[in-house]
Amino acid sequence: MENLKAALIDTPAVLIHGARQSGKTTLAKMLGGEYSYYTFDDETTLTAARLDPIGFVNRLPGKCILDEVQIVPEIFRTLKKAIDENREPGRFILTGSANLMLLPKVSDSLAGRVEILRLHPLSQVEIESSEMNAISQMFTGAFVPRDAEIDYDGILNRVVRGGYPEPFKRVDITRNRTWYRNYTATIIERNLQDITKIHNIESMPKLLKMLANQTAQLINVSEIAPAFQLSKPTLKHYTELLNRIFMVEFLQPFFRNRIKRLVKTPKVHLTDTGLACSIMNISTKQLQNDPGKFGHILETFVYNELRRQASWINEDIEFFHFRDRDGYEVDVVLEDSHGKIVGVEVKASATIRENDFIGLKRLQRLLGNQLSMGVVLYIGDRVISLGNGLYAAPISSLWETATK
Repeated sequence: MENLKAALIDTPAVLIHGARQSGKTTLAKMLGGEYSYYTFDDETTLTAARLDPIGFVNRLPGKCILDEVQIVPEIFRTLKKAIDENREPGRFILTGSANLMLLPKVSDSLAGRVEILRLHPLSQVEIESSEMNAISQMFTGAFVPRDAEIDYDGILNRVVRGGYPEPFKRVDITRNRTWYRNYTATIIERNLQDITKIHNIESMPKLLKMLANQTAQLINVSEIAPAFQLSKPTLKHYTELLNRIFMVEFLQPFFRNRIKRLVKTPKVHLTDTGLACSIMNISTKQLQNDPGKFGHILETFVYNELRRQASWINEDIEFFHFRDRDGYEVDVVLEDSHGKIVGVEVKASATIRENDFIGLKRLQRLLGNQLSMGVVLYIGDRVISLGNGLYAAPISSLWETATK
């Protein structure tokens, strides 16, 4: 909310984008009656904007919320003109369930006129009503993890429930799973068609399930193409569409010109582990019985928590993964605008071994003092310091961090 208020003070329009049902409309409406509300999910409003975008925009009141703007891209050229003629701050709040900046014509219209805020599903910090931010603390040196009780079942439940507000309210995990199934079907069958026409829509659920099963792993479209009767360019386009509607993200590799022999293949992550577990039809018990699968899901869980906390910071944090051709890797690498770097490794284990730090040590040797901190997050109870800014800490440190 604070980022939204700050943007409206000096920017003509603010775009809040993120997945459907992540709370965009609720956030926009929290500003109260000062803003009139229009949604393009309403057929009458949609028709009016499509048939006469100039007249529609000219008739808008001084301040308004335009909800689900990705449905009507025809409106952006007119909005551009309206903003250029009157750059009064805080005129428009736009919400979108697709990444409009990946659409060339739309991004050209918005460039320099709109501030963009990404809204994610709920983080564990928000669920716990905590006020801390682990990422800020890691970069500033204020991250002081503390011992915690082992809560294996609690972590499993957090992973499977996910962070979408509506299913989180459902106490019954079966009802939670039903919501995710209906949500996924609606997004693919209806909402995806709002931004593009897909000739092989029946391939999308299969593709999404395959990507869910490969979450937190290196992804190469050429390798998965044989499972589909689609060309490689078409399959690549379909994966990009899933990224555009915030169902999957591709974590790019970290590399520097002076660092040789690095793997330059991205990793795929589902944007919510509740969504991922629902798509794969995996329960807490099944995760307990499949340590390999749980390890990947837990890595995605931590990645999503870090992404959500980073979105609150008035700082551009970039995310990567690190892997070299000798097999040394770090699950998540974060870099701030000053070039400071934090490395995070995730272990689905209650014990820590020296080898668990091997990737972070390799990264530290390559980067020197540029690495502010390296932390192994695991399902144990103790904080272990190896010196030189390297720690092992319970995963709960991400939402229960002590500060200096």
